[in-house]
Formats: sequence, structure tokens, C-alpha cells
Amino acid sequence: MSYTIGIDLGGTTMTAGLVNEDYEIVGKTTWATRLPRPAADLEAALAKLCRTVAKENNVPFDQVRYVGIGTPGSVNFTTGFVGYNTNFNYYDWNLGSDMEALLGCKVYVENDANAAAYGEYIAGGAKGYSDAVIITLGTGIGSGIILSGKILRGFNFAAGEMGHTVIVKDGRPCNCGRKGCWERYASSRALSEDTREAMRQDPGTIMWKIAGDLDHVNAKTAFDAMEQGDATAKQVIDNWLEYVGCGIANVVNTFEPEVVCIGGGVSNQGEVLLAPVRDYVQKETHNITTGRCPEIRACLLRNDAGVIGAAALEHSI
Repeated sequence: MSYTIGIDLGGTTMTAGLVNEDYEIVGKTTWATRLPRPAADLEAALAKLCRTVAKENNVPFDQVRYVGIGTPGSVNFTTGFVGYNTNFNYYDWNLGSDMEALLGCKVYVENDANAAAYGEYIAGGAKGYSDAVIITLGTGIGSGIILSGKILRGFNFAAGEMGHTVIVKDGRPCNCGRKGCWERYASSRALSEDTREAMRQDPGTIMWKIAGDLDHVNAKTAFDAMEQGDATAKQVIDNWLEYVGCGIANVVNTFEPEVVCIGGGVSNQGEVLLAPVRDYVQKETHNITTGRCPEIRACLLRNDAGVIGAAALEHSI
């Protein structure tokens, strides 16, 4: 049995998973990322993390064929060079070659959203499909695009940023510098912001009882209130779902994938989320004349997607 290690490198935590040939996680180890810190210091910690997860699962490190890393930022997959990672304040980061020198094995580096999308493609909700788009509704909107089994990276290695496609011209300002980006209307953070605004406008909504105060509002607050029959909450959710559907329709019209998988904590709402989005997309993708619409479903791997995708990166070439 041979193994690979996949690393999901985040700003708060970094997780290494030992993955077998069936893309099953044999064991995981998570450490705090402890930013800010020098890049060389973080690399040393990543190398130690890799050796630790192997040792904890009684696997000699020489049985690890390669290590894959999913990191925020603009990543040249061919060289493992990270042009910029603004979350870490790292620029011109030779992550791939540095880690190969530390570990003595092949190291693949990929953008974290792409790695997570590839995990869903290899072993999750998009398994068995050739063309897939994975959308994560989180603080922002992450996306990964798989066409004919390969990650769409773009010649500048920054393709697939669907969250920064504009759906409202001159709309809400986005951290990227544009206005009206999809993630400013359809992310879980946008849903929380809309919920707070609705609560300010309606002192009688039961969302106050559920959340307690504005500081404890989250993306689940309005869903919970809607389930209890709250009309204000239903309006918030209906408006938000239209924005989600608008962006998914754009994805379908642009790429026409076989499947669109939706992830992030809000995907736990299941058909309450998925059914209205499917209806919206079917109405807004008039260019499809065959009667066959892409399947729209929830992601399956949740927090393991980035680890499994990074551990499978050799097959994305």
C-alpha cells in the first residue's frame, strides 16, 4: 500500500491527511498556522506536520509517494510558485521547491479552492462526472472548475474566480476592488448581513429571539426563523436564493458542466437550498435546448475536500 499526504493550508489551521490509494483519509493531524510568521518557519512546520501524520499512523515516510498542498493565493501548479498569498502576506513564495528540499519527495502545490474542488471531483459529490463546477458559499464564494477531468487554471493561474463575477453593476463594494460581485450578494456572509438589516427593519421578527442580538446572527438564523413561519426571514432567504441562483445560472451558461456541487456550511440546508436554486437555474438557462440540465447537488466531503484534493493532485496534470 502506498500513500500520499494532502495539506489544507489555512490562515487559522493547517491540516495534513494521510490518504490511501482509494482516496480515503487514514489519519489527520491539525495544527495552528500561527500567523504572522516567516515563510521559512511555516515551511519547517509543514514538513514536521507531514512527518508527524505519517508517524502517528505507523507509516514510514518513505512510503509517501508525494505531498500535495492547497494554499490560498495565485499558484503556478507547474512550478509550485505562489505569486502572492495576501492572507499570509507572502509574495514570490517558492513553496513547492522549498518543501521538496525539506521532505525529499515530490511536492505539488495548488490553489486551495481548486484543491477542494478536485477532492469533490475525485471522491465526493462530483465523482463520476467529466465536467464539474464546485461552488463554496462561505465568507466569500470559492469555486473550482473541472473540465474533461482537468482543473481550469488559466494562463495566469487565477481562473475560476466566479465569486468575483459582477451580478449587480455598481453594486455593493467588494474587497477585490470591484462593485457588485456575486459573493457580495450570495455568500454566507452576505446572507448574515442581509439578516441583520432585516432585523433592524423589523423589531418583531423572531430572528431576534433566535439570535439574541445582532452580534450572534449567522447564515443559519434566517433559515431557522423561516422554518418557524417568520415572513421577514422568508423574504431574506428568498432574495438570497435568487442571488445564488443567478450566479449558478451564469456558471451553467458559461461552462455547461454536467454537475454543479454547492458546499459551505449553508449547504447543510439540503433541498431547502437546492430545490429553489434548481428552479431558478432551469428558468434562466434558455440556451439549453436538449432538455438536459446540469445536476445541482450538495458537496459531500465538507472539511475533507481540501485534504483529499491535495493528496490527489498528481492526477490533475
